[in-house]
Amino acid sequence: MFIYSVRASTVRFFMVIALTISLLVGFLVFGGKGESVAAASVSIDFSGVKTEEDRVAFISQFGIKVKGEGASSEEFRVPENFDRIIRDYNELQKMQGLNLEKYKNKKVTRYTYEAENYEGHEGTVFVNLIIYRNTVIACDVSSTEPDGFLHPLVKLN
Repeated sequence: MFIYSVRASTVRFFMVIALTISLLVGFLVFGGKGESVAAASVSIDFSGVKTEEDRVAFISQFGIKVKGEGASSEEFRVPENFDRIIRDYNELQKMQGLNLEKYKNKKVTRYTYEAENYEGHEGTVFVNLIIYRNTVIACDVSSTEPDGFLHPLVKLN
């Protein structure tokens, strides 16, 4: 008999990543017409994000206001071997100058905030920051609704 156990937080993390990637693939395949957020500057400082105020300030530099305190935070370990879903998510990160490859097997924290004012979308929008040692190593803007989307937070020109 073979028994394998998985923590609920691990399952939840991979479910969020799978949903996020499926939204990205759907957006790319069907050519969605959603709005993306343009960065105010090409030189973004991803380091020094230590506190709640730092995270909110990081997000606000892209013109997004978030509701109250962070919606949730979760610690997890970046997998050593990337499956298709995480490779696709990493491609989204590469579009904004980030790369999860160098953080394999590192313990990171994901902070999820609900946006108050995301232009071009009426439904619920979330901003995710993945942080390792006070540095943003991944970030995105997404909606989990049926017509949802997944965008990079930073748009490089």
